[in-house]
Amino acid sequence: MEERRKSKRLELTGELILNQLGGDGQVKTAKIDIHDCSRDGIGFNTDNQLVIGDNYEANLTIWTKEVLHVFVQIVRAAKLENTYNYGAIFIGMPDADKMRIEVYETVKDTLEEVNK
Repeated sequence: MEERRKSKRLELTGELILNQLGGDGQVKTAKIDIHDCSRDGIGFNTDNQLVIGDNYEANLTIWTKEVLHVFVQIVRAAKLENTYNYGAIFIGMPDADKMRIEVYETVKDTLEEVNK
């Protein structure tokens, strides 16, 4: 099958910040399992049910152990057996953060080539 994605996918760790508008003001976090990440967005699994079209804050831990604070919009959802799978696009991500993800792609590719 031909790969049609514009950007390479990476695995990272992170958390989603669940903050209800008009809620009680308490901010909750949800652990997310990020199975792919690119400069454009992320794919992840979580136990929390989210709504397509909603925007969330997220903290992504990249390979240098830096944490990128980003905003995402849910664009795809699927119910799995015990969890939910989501696709989200980044909203207003600074170019510097996009470059950090691109550098990670390059480093990962180089390491894979060396280890062959």
